[in-house]
Amino acid sequence: MTLATELNLEDPEVLERGRILFEQPCSFVIGCVKLEQVPAEPMAEIAFAGRSNVGKSSILNALVRQKTLARTSNTPGRTREINFFNLGERMMLADLPGYGYARVSKAQVQQWTGLVESYLKGRANLRRVCVLVDSRHGLKESDLGVMAMLDQAAQPYQVVLTKVDKVKADYLAKLEDKVLKVISKNPASHPVIAKTSSRKGHGIAELRASLATLADSQLPIS
Repeated sequence: MTLATELNLEDPEVLERGRILFEQPCSFVIGCVKLEQVPAEPMAEIAFAGRSNVGKSSILNALVRQKTLARTSNTPGRTREINFFNLGERMMLADLPGYGYARVSKAQVQQWTGLVESYLKGRANLRRVCVLVDSRHGLKESDLGVMAMLDQAAQPYQVVLTKVDKVKADYLAKLEDKVLKVISKNPASHPVIAKTSSRKGHGIAELRASLATLADSQLPIS
């Protein structure tokens, strides 16, 4: 199954709605280190989770066509708070701290983990969590742990493979099949895997279109 099959993306109008939504002004709202700091805006929300250095900030920047909206770094564990971005008053985007690696104390890591888990389990307007997975490495135990937590919380999520331009097509096809077999057993998982490259732009338009369906209101085609 592909995103095109699910959303009829051969119809240019569907892709166009995604493009229009993600070309709306997008601005930083707040970086939260405590749950009580999380903004109260009721608009639809999409969160981006993944192992450190998986490319969350790069995907966010590619989606909204901005190079510096979310900071990118080659140093794993740089994002140390939940960063919120307002997309055209239609959708909130949340960049979560990377898991699986951080050059900080265990106490700090536990604090981030507690914050993220509380946010994911208690955010009523969270429509989908994009669980980013580096296509070069596939699913890791930490990814499976996050997915299990989301299943338990009945929080919908979608696996997004990143950096697909750095692997061969046959390897990517086998990885997609392997991931599909895993998520087919998970009740909260979205049945479609997004395959993306923020550097080359692969799959970005399709991901925009998929996420745009979750916005509070559809923007007209102009």
